Amino acid sequence: MHYDETEHLSRVGALRILYHHRIGSKDGQAVHIESLIAALRRMGHAVYVVSPPAFSKIDFGGQSRSISRLKRLLPRAGYELLEICYNLPALWRLERTRWRCRPDLIYERYNLFLMAGVLFAVLHRTPIFLEINAPLARERAAFGGLALDRIAAWLERCTWRAADLVLPVSHELAEIVQQAGVPPERIVVIPNGINEEDFLSPDSTGSKRDLGLQGKTVLGFIGFVRDWHGLDGVLDLFADPLCPPDLHLLVAGDGPALPGLKSRAKRLGLLHRVTFSGLVDRDVLARHIAAFDIALQPKAVGYASPLKIFEYMAAGKAIVAPNQANIREILVDGQSARLFAPGDDAAFREAVFGLAQQPALRERLGARARLTIRERGYTWADNARRIGALHGRLREDRRERA
Repeated sequence: MHYDETEHLSRVGALRILYHHRIGSKDGQAVHIESLIAALRRMGHAVYVVSPPAFSKIDFGGQSRSISRLKRLLPRAGYELLEICYNLPALWRLERTRWRCRPDLIYERYNLFLMAGVLFAVLHRTPIFLEINAPLARERAAFGGLALDRIAAWLERCTWRAADLVLPVSHELAEIVQQAGVPPERIVVIPNGINEEDFLSPDSTGSKRDLGLQGKTVLGFIGFVRDWHGLDGVLDLFADPLCPPDLHLLVAGDGPALPGLKSRAKRLGLLHRVTFSGLVDRDVLARHIAAFDIALQPKAVGYASPLKIFEYMAAGKAIVAPNQANIREILVDGQSARLFAPGDDAAFREAVFGLAQQPALRERLGARARLTIRERGYTWADNARRIGALHGRLREDRRERA
């Protein structure tokens, strides 16, 4: 647990916000958390963060050793019971922080079995906004396994319904939230965002030279590599007789699927056409994206708001992504990206090979994607403004009801 000790609010209308989360790893989730908190503070709000004690000590790309050990040693049901028990120390930390900041708003990043925030909000009659990035009961049952599945689903519904406002990251996710019993008037979609200025400076030629990729048409992927990202299908492109000879894949990131991906590349004899950069620090990530000619999102779950897409857009890259509802909320086929039918390998291949041979089209799509960031407010600063405005609306509604 750590606090921002700023008691003086720097502008009229600024809020004291208690930000609560239970993230135990430094990955894309941490980027989202830290970027939004920084944006809220730049807006003049005082933000007090309550989180697992180990979170601030974890390096980027790492995770809590104690949590990893417990996951290995305990049966699945035992670990899930510990997740439920975590609410007790979390409530204690929230109570301690309350005496320091007297929050106007609790902002919580939803996690499975995490009820401490809504319980605390009800106890102290403090508004709570619940940010939802995934229907975690469904997601963990599908991808990681879930022993207490019925309890998890029930607690998830109860937690969502208890929040004053629920903030899903996509309209597809909002549909899932509404189906769980949350009234539509308490659901506001706020997609992920980006700090646009972090991706504007590096040049493509210099970045390619630094990475030894001069003269290559670079397909790029960033992020924590997992099986559902579909990168094994990208390797299959190189076996196609129509594959351009200068095509090269750059993967910047680590993750559980990376060892298998490397083995597959070696087995197919593709190591000379693939560069695995491994974990890339955030301060040099923009230089890797700058080397991309085509930025890839080969697969995406149907409710996500993929952070990497916003990073690709801010860098002005031509994007290839699946043509599904949550992606169409962000990108327009033929205008800001090339979208292909999900699961259609031929369509994916056609999109990639077509862009590889049309640099002018890549330039146009990338420029339009970058402009979309500004036009639609896909920045963390915009999200911070939305949160402040929503609190103002909620406060006025409460006054009218009173």
